[in-house]
Amino acid sequence: MAMENFPPLMFAGLILVLLIGFPVAFSLATLGLACGFFAISQGWFPPEFMSTLPQNVFGILSNDLLLAIPFFTLMGALLERCGLAEDMLDSMGQLFGPARGGLGYSVIIVGFILGAITGTVAGQVIAMAMISLPVMMRYGYDMRYATGVLAASGTITQLVPPSLVLVVLADQLGRSVGDMYKAAWGPSILQVLIFALYTYVLTRLKPDALPGVPKTARSLQGWALWAKCLRGIIPSAVLIFAVLGSMGGLPGIDTAVCTPTEAGAMGAVGAFILAALHGRLNWPLVKEAMAGTMRITAMVVFILIGSRTFSLVFQGVEGGTWIEHLLSHLPGGQIGFLIVVNVFIFFLAFFLDFFEIAFIILPLLGPVAEKMGIDLVWFGVMLCVNMQTSFMHPPFGFALFYLRGIADTLFKTGAIPRKVESSDIYMGAIPWVLMQLILVAVVIFFPQSVTMFLDKEKAVDLNQATELLQGMHHGADSKDNGQRNADEAMRQMASPASNAASAAAGKSSEAPAEDPMAAMQRALQEDAAKAKP
Repeated sequence: MAMENFPPLMFAGLILVLLIGFPVAFSLATLGLACGFFAISQGWFPPEFMSTLPQNVFGILSNDLLLAIPFFTLMGALLERCGLAEDMLDSMGQLFGPARGGLGYSVIIVGFILGAITGTVAGQVIAMAMISLPVMMRYGYDMRYATGVLAASGTITQLVPPSLVLVVLADQLGRSVGDMYKAAWGPSILQVLIFALYTYVLTRLKPDALPGVPKTARSLQGWALWAKCLRGIIPSAVLIFAVLGSMGGLPGIDTAVCTPTEAGAMGAVGAFILAALHGRLNWPLVKEAMAGTMRITAMVVFILIGSRTFSLVFQGVEGGTWIEHLLSHLPGGQIGFLIVVNVFIFFLAFFLDFFEIAFIILPLLGPVAEKMGIDLVWFGVMLCVNMQTSFMHPPFGFALFYLRGIADTLFKTGAIPRKVESSDIYMGAIPWVLMQLILVAVVIFFPQSVTMFLDKEKAVDLNQATELLQGMHHGADSKDNGQRNADEAMRQMASPASNAASAAAGKSSEAPAEDPMAAMQRALQEDAAKAKP
């Protein structure tokens, strides 16, 4: 067998082992080692090549950025279990409930807020379903809308900063976590607006399907109701803004005073304080939160080890070159590449969660996207929007499984009057998956939705820089003035020219600017030529 025929077989084997249902980390490691031994037997690379595997694994696991994952996970686990969701849903439900679709609006808004706080889909879907599903059924909400909005609002947490998905994507793509967070704000807000618009349209087309809650059902009125809403929102908002702002993850903030790991540690401390303020900080809560954090962190570590084992062998047999040739020659150029990648990720998300996709597939796609001129921050946010759907796919979406389980529990305990059918859960999810796909299309064709909150870079005025250099070189000014001119020229040329929207879409400017260092050298050469007699 020729080595150039082996990468497609390895990739096919990768898809196969991902579908058999055995733990992904161990499947990947086994496949990688087996293919590595076969490649050595064929003489495609020496045995010493595999001896670098321990060093590769240790190098990945010693990455300080990955320490942010357990910190953010612990923060979310504490806030998820301290009763914050219950307080927010109760107050928001009473505030918006009297309007048609008011309970739906409250679930969407609370889902967005909790997405920035907890970061876990399972806890968010379960908490919101336990509180809101009985109320929605009591007041006659359409069952398919109720199950759909609960599941979809729980998945917003994957996109809203400080999302764990964005931390992993930033690490895999080699980009700043703060930039990834700032880029995700636009799609996050658009997602909420799309959900709210769909709810509004349904209240006009089917007013009986989303009725208002009678005002007499309110237990709070006036300022007392507003105070309860603000009591749940303001402390959480302060914590999130402090965490994101310290690492440069908020629009308008271009200076980071903390690394993502330090910001995550600060967020975890803040979560302990918020839990104490709610009067629910106790040892059982802390123990459960720490156990959940340990499970997620261990899962990430083992997936990293397995994916690194596979990718080392795959790159050793020139699999990266095969992927690049395969994807860079697709019809349609960049748009064709983006469509194929999104379709591939969409169907792969039927079977894998975002950690597995990020650690296994993204290292294969990122280098190709970069060589095609696609901005990797924009590319990562686009994939994050797509990977939201992994929790909503009927019939494999994990959010639907969580909703199915909690609905059965509520029926057995008598909290809801009738059993929720699986058909209502699966059919109810379809419109929300379509709305998530609409957002993917918006991000592709309107890259400004991602880049609008990123810091705009200052363009270079090469003519002015050249004039300053010439003035310095001819001695038109004093020595001090010449030094200042040189400093000014170097300062201007250190600011690279850019067009954020075009870079995000992978488009180049109509007239590409000359490299600054080349411009400086050219100016000096011209001056030297003029100085010759």
